[in-house]
Order: sequence, then structure tokens, then C-alpha cells
Amino acid sequence: MVKIALDPAMYHADLSVADEVRKAAELGYEYLELSPRADFFSWHQHPKADDAAIAEVKQAMRETGVQILSLVPVFNWASPDEQERQAQVRNWRRLLEIAAELECPIVNSELSGDPNDPVRSEHAFYRSMAELVPVFESYGIGLNLEAHPYDFAELNDDAVRIVRGINKSWVNYLYCGPHTFHLSDGAGDVRRMMSYAGDRLAHVHIADCFNHRANVGNRYIVNPPGADVRIHQHNEIGNGEVAWDEFFATLRETSFDGVATVCVFGWEEDADDIHRRMLERVRKELC
Repeated sequence: MVKIALDPAMYHADLSVADEVRKAAELGYEYLELSPRADFFSWHQHPKADDAAIAEVKQAMRETGVQILSLVPVFNWASPDEQERQAQVRNWRRLLEIAAELECPIVNSELSGDPNDPVRSEHAFYRSMAELVPVFESYGIGLNLEAHPYDFAELNDDAVRIVRGINKSWVNYLYCGPHTFHLSDGAGDVRRMMSYAGDRLAHVHIADCFNHRANVGNRYIVNPPGADVRIHQHNEIGNGEVAWDEFFATLRETSFDGVATVCVFGWEEDADDIHRRMLERVRKELC
């Protein structure tokens, strides 16, 4: 049975994590996937949640029955700079303590590193994994990895091979729908990419986006031209060009029974209605 989770990113500015748990329940979600926020864990920084913050969230989970199913830290554990890499491994250790306290069974993350220094980044990544494997295993927490735009590996197939290279049954692949065109360099071949992941596909992120390669690259204009950046979106289904019929059909055909997270960003003025519509669509397609 597919578990449908809410990424509450559009509520971070106004709600505590405990109130985001309550919001998920109000919207009809049974699961929450907590993305970075300054008072709990943020990008590349040591997590800030203390015992009191964790206790407040656990109380909200008891009240509502909503489970925090996954955390989404982004720590640059693939940094070619050794001091930075070590600091990020320390961040990971604290993050896993928090996940264990929340009885959170899954952590999702990115490969990180530097796309302009991919070989040294890959070396750093596997070194960090070697140090953290015993920690993950001591807590019994699973890890799902994705290739994010501007990671040292940005393409679907490269990321799947990196996951397989770790060779641990509890380390699997996350296919991120709104990254579809970055994962394929504009091809958007959803079925092929998801099929390539095969038995390692354990988690999907669901939001739409437009193809940054279409119209000779003029969908998005960056100044100065050629700047070393990546642009993408996390829109409601229908506000983009991802092949959703193909996406959902592939999951059904492969009897996908992992986690599907609704992760629309940037539309706070309509957040509640968007999340309800997205939940209805995902339930219709996968449940």
C-alpha cells in the first residue's frame, strides 16, 4: 500500500513543526515528510531541534495520529573539502538522533557535492557513507537518495548506479517528479527513468515543472547568460509538463508500494486547496 505524505514547506514561515503535523491531519494526510527549516534542521547546518522541540512534535503526533514518516536533510557530505565533509557527517549524526527520537523510519537526501568536481565529490560521498552506514544501521533507519539539480551527479541513471554501488538493501532511490527534466537533460522520459531504477525505487516526490530545455532554453532566462545555476519548480500537477499519466501508470504497473510525497512549493496563498487537490489525485491514481 502506497503511503502518501505531505511536505509542509509552504507552512514553514507561519507554523511550528507541531502545528504542521496538525495541519497535515486537517488536510487529510496520515503522514508528514519534514523538509529543512531553521528551527529543526536546515541546509548544511547543524540541526537545531532540542529535546523540548522534539517532545512538542511527538505530542502533536499522538494527538492527531499523523506520523512523521521521513526527514529531508541536505548536508554537503560529498564536499571535496575534507573539513567541510567532516562537519557535514557530524550534522548527519545529530540528524539521525532526531529521526530516531521521532520514530521516523526513513531519511531522504541529496547527493550534494560539486558538479564541477564530480570525481572528488563521489570519493567524498562514499567516504561519508562508509562512516555513516553503522549509524544508520544502529538506528534501523532507511535512506532514500536522489540526484538534485547541482549535485555532483544530476542524471537519473548516474544516481541509480551510485545507490547500487552502496550495496545496502536499506539504501534506495527517490525519483523526484519536479526534477524530471534535470534528471533527463530535457528528455522527460519518465517511464524509462523509473524503470531503470527498478527494485531500488522506494520513494517518489510529486509536483510538476516546466522543461527548462524547451524552446531553445528560453523558458527560463538567467543573467548573465551561462551563469552556473540550476532552475526548477515544484508546481501543482497540471502546471507543468511532466508526463503524469505515464508516471502513475509506471508506478501501478510495477506494483509500487513505497512512499509518495506531495511537495508543491511557492504557492502559499493557495496552499490548503492545492494540498487537498493533490491528495485526491494521488489517492485516485495509486490507492
